[in-house]
Amino acid sequence: MNSDSGLQLRVRQTRSSIGTKPKQRGTLRALGLGRIGRVNTLPDRPEIRGMLARVPHLVEVQEVK
Repeated sequence: MNSDSGLQLRVRQTRSSIGTKPKQRGTLRALGLGRIGRVNTLPDRPEIRGMLARVPHLVEVQEVK
């Protein structure tokens, strides 16, 4: 996606990071998450999409304008 599109991603952590690998916990921290239910709005960029691809089982993603 192009960063000029104005789309943003609303990311919500749905599962705990307990028992996950350290890289996955670090990815959650980089996304601004860390607790179940925490929500963060991020720009729709390839870097963010790549991070989300590492933890799809822990988060829920919605596209917002």
